[in-house]
Amino acid sequence: MPKGLLGKKIGMSQYFTSTGDAIAATLIEVGPCIALQIKTKDKDGYSAVQLGFDKKSKKTTKRPELGHFKKAKTEPLRFIKEVAIDNAKEIKPGQQFFIDTFKQGDFVDISGLSIGKGFQGGMKRWHWHGGGASHGSMTHRRPGSIGASAYPSRVLKGQHMPGHMGNDWVTVQNLEVMQINKDSNLMLVKGAVPGSTGNYLVIRKAIKGKKKPVHKQEVKAEAEVKATGKKEPKK
Repeated sequence: MPKGLLGKKIGMSQYFTSTGDAIAATLIEVGPCIALQIKTKDKDGYSAVQLGFDKKSKKTTKRPELGHFKKAKTEPLRFIKEVAIDNAKEIKPGQQFFIDTFKQGDFVDISGLSIGKGFQGGMKRWHWHGGGASHGSMTHRRPGSIGASAYPSRVLKGQHMPGHMGNDWVTVQNLEVMQINKDSNLMLVKGAVPGSTGNYLVIRKAIKGKKKPVHKQEVKAEAEVKATGKKEPKK
């Protein structure tokens, strides 16, 4: 099985817990994804599968791409990304993978293209405090001095400056899966994910430390209510 799937951001929503708390969440369409190409283990022991998602017309597809899709015996797909797998022998081109790869309570890392902001100043791009706001100040939003004259007599690498902001490949880690609807291939994830509505995403299983799932806390709270007959006060 692949360690992740491809999807599309549907939009922001809310998830209400059993205690009445509203949690900001994102609705994502996940899969079905089709295996286009399998890459066996290399010298580093890495093996992967190339997945495709979201069908498109043959008219807008280039001939070399049509040949690539024809090998996998599938229709042209819009979004193609490579995802790591454990055992390449178990997967064949044309095989489909569905949202049941994940389940409620899982933690995922979601990658996508962030919203482009264009050319921005340092205060917005790097959260500078800025100069004085009074009438006599002449450096309200300006960078000011960026290098010493005697030593090192140059601008150090990595100096925060105005420039292009956004439109980068960003990964948000450890997002909890709140709900899954297998019939409509929809997943509700706690928190925000990169990009705007309609943005394509790569959803992978989280590899770092995990927190306590919210839905398990709800089950515990409901059990306490049944035992004591009293609801836990909101914090």
